[in-house]
Parts: sequence; structure tokens; C-alpha cells
Amino acid sequence: EATDKKLIRGALILARNELTRLHENPSWATGEAIFGMFSLLLTDFAPEADRLERLGSRLDKVASFLDHARRNIDGRSAPSPGSWISRSMNECVGALAFFSEGLAHLSPRPPLQASAARAAEAFSKFHDYLESQAVPEDSPVNVTDVAVGEERFTEILELGHQLDWSPSELASRAERELDRCAQRLNDASKSWREDLVELEELHPSRETYLDAFHSCWTKSHELARSANLLTWPDYPIDYVPRPKWARAAAPHLYFLFYRSPAPLDGAERVRYLVPPLEPELGDVEASRLLRSMNDSVIKLNHVVHHGGIGHHVQNWYAQRSESRIGRIAAVDGASRIAMTCGGTMAEGWACYATDLMDEAGFLTPLESLSQHHAHARMAARAVVDARLHCEEISFAEAVRFYVERTNMSESAAHAEVTKNSMFPGAGVIYFVGASLLHDLRRTVSEREGAKFDLRSFHDRVLSHGSIPVELIRQSMLETSPSA
Repeated sequence: EATDKKLIRGALILARNELTRLHENPSWATGEAIFGMFSLLLTDFAPEADRLERLGSRLDKVASFLDHARRNIDGRSAPSPGSWISRSMNECVGALAFFSEGLAHLSPRPPLQASAARAAEAFSKFHDYLESQAVPEDSPVNVTDVAVGEERFTEILELGHQLDWSPSELASRAERELDRCAQRLNDASKSWREDLVELEELHPSRETYLDAFHSCWTKSHELARSANLLTWPDYPIDYVPRPKWARAAAPHLYFLFYRSPAPLDGAERVRYLVPPLEPELGDVEASRLLRSMNDSVIKLNHVVHHGGIGHHVQNWYAQRSESRIGRIAAVDGASRIAMTCGGTMAEGWACYATDLMDEAGFLTPLESLSQHHAHARMAARAVVDARLHCEEISFAEAVRFYVERTNMSESAAHAEVTKNSMFPGAGVIYFVGASLLHDLRRTVSEREGAKFDLRSFHDRVLSHGSIPVELIRQSMLETSPSA
């Protein structure tokens, strides 16, 4: 109860401080509008007829919602950052693709189609409005238009993540980790960039594509149990092709393969939506998809990090946490998780769990190299998050930092900095959470000595739910006996 009071107080203060900035962001508006509709279609939480009726009601409110968003944006003291406008325009394209192609795959209902036509017109007008506000793509983003400043960023660390680190200390820790990652990569292979490209050639065939996800999940499950890593709950996951109604829209949106299940739904099975490999897809397109969804990506991202021991198992434990905040904080919303305070545990655990499976021998040497690279990206996110919002680097410098230090493409780096700029404090959660979990394990292991049991340790960590890892650390160190 005391933990929940502390977290909800912090969440309310952060929400109050963020409100104006968030509502003046066109991408926030388009994201909420789209996923307000999609959330009714992603799971079968109610009969289809009921969900479609609610969909019609939400479609009818799109025009007024976007009109209100336009008034908020017009009220900004400075023009909207070009990167935010571009992202929002792309989301409008996704929404229009849903209306023109996606809805045809749902049960046809004339009233629904009329509501969809009005919503499509509203999105089209909003797109045109944003286009009139857009700046040339090569125009620099003014950092003062996107940064929240050192005081606000410190507040996010304190109230959201429950850390007593200053932004400068956080960035310094992450930079040291980034240097260590670079050294580990170079020690492992002087040609690690070229080596990682080889992973693209190791992929399933067209015939075994979907089964590769299930097979890898089963192997990870068996290894975690045999190695006694934790108590893995009976919580099945089904890897299925992305539904037809979402296929045209998804590439333009923040459309997740795996969304954390709503804790009050009580779902016994969860669907994991993978990009479909259509039979009619040409050889070139099929090869491109298979290379992007290669064995390494399936194992590291879609099984271990998201669908297995990472997010999926952690979500099961979170749903049963004594903390009410711990049950809901990391539930996925339209553009991010529900509450900042859920971030270091949700993403920190998933990153730590991938390291854990590497320790257990689940990764090949080349996949371990890829995991080292993932650590570098985690640390780089924390550096950019802190430095950008404290106005120590510009938007363009942040993009260049990602390209030079993590081997990101220019377009991927630009998209990453856009996310960093929109959601201050979200980029640090991977590095902070995983680092604190590794530190906690070392400390508890040293304290308990021969009594230390890895499975019991992980079960205790997970039982806290999605609350800041720092609070979990404090709780467990108070109760862990000395060696």
C-alpha cells in the first residue's frame, strides 16, 4: 500500500507536468485515436458484435477529437517539431489504410461503414493540416522545442523511476557501459559489423516460417525449466499471422507484435502477431521478410525478450502482484506503457532475461555477439535520453551519436531520437532496469552465499510486479539475510 501511494503520487505529478506538452504533440493525438479503435479488435474480450458497436461509437468521435487536437497544436508557443509532424502524418496514412483496406476484413455493417467514412475524412483533413505545418525534412529540429530541461528530467528519474541519480550521473554510467560494450564487441570480433550481417542469412524457409516461432519458444521453455532459472507459469502463447484487418495499416504505426495482456481480462492464452508470409508473396519480397525475421531475431526478440521468459512471463507475475500499480503500470498503451514507473522492470527484466538465457547456453556465439550489440543500444538510448532533454546535445547530434556508436542506419536513428524526444525518461529504462537487476543478483548472491537459489531469487523479483527495479532492490535487500 505504501509503495502504491508513493508511485501514484509520482505518476500524478508527472502527468500534470506533461499534460500540455503531450496534448500539443500531433503524434500523440493520432496514436490515441487509432489505437482507441484497434484496442477493440486485438483481443476477443467481448462478442464481436459488441466490439464492433463500440468501434462505431469511437469512429463517430474521431472528427471532434482531432479538431480538439488541432486547437491544442495551434496553441503551441512554437511550431510543432518536424519529426513529430512527420510521425503523425505517417500514422494518418496508416489510419486511412485501415479504413480503405482493413475494415473490409471485418463483418460488414452499413452503419459502421458510414462511421468509418466520416472518420477517414477527419484523418484525411488532419493529414492535410499537418502537411501545411510541415517543414522541409532537412530542417534542423530546435532542441529547446523538444527537451524538457534538467529539472523536469530529474523529476522523472526521481518520481517515475525512483532513482536518486542526477541526469549527468545517469549519462556517465551509460557512457561507461557503452565503452565497455564497444570493447567487448571488438574483443569478440574485429569485424563484428560484418559478422552480424551474416545472421540475416540464417532464417527459416517459407514452409517452416511460422513453426520456427513455436519451436524456438518450446526449446526456450524447456531450457529455462531444466536449468531451474525460474518458475515458468502455465501461460501459453500462440504465434499467429497478423490479422488481415491490420496488415495495410501496421507498417505506418506503433503496431506491436506482442502487447501486454490487460490484467483484468484474465486471458488464458495470448496471441503474438507475426508479419504474415503470404503464399502469393513473390520470391524477392519473401526473401526480404525472411531475412528480417531471421533465426536470431525470432530467438532474441520474438521469443526470449517478448513472447517467453521476458515480457510474457513477467506479465503473468505482474498480474498477480500485491501492488495494484504493479499489475497495471506496464500495460501497453497507444504509444508507450501506461505508467512511467513500470518501465525499468518491464524492459529491464526482458533485457536481463535475454542475458540469462545466454548464460544458460541458449544463444549461438553469433547470437551472443548480437546481444552485446543490443547492450550497446540500450546504453546509447540512456545517454541520448538524458543528454537531449538536458539540452546538452542537439537532435542532429543525437542522430549522429546513434549512427556512429551503435551502427544504426540514419533512418532508424532519426526514428529513435524522435521517440526519445517525445517521451522523456523512456529511453533509460532498458539500461537502468537491466543494470540494477544484475547488481541486485550479485549482491543477494554474495549475501546468501551457499543458500542462494537462482530460481527462488527470480521468483521473488518477479512477484513485485511492474514497479521500479530500485524499489524491488530496496525491498529485497531489506529482507535478504546476511551470508
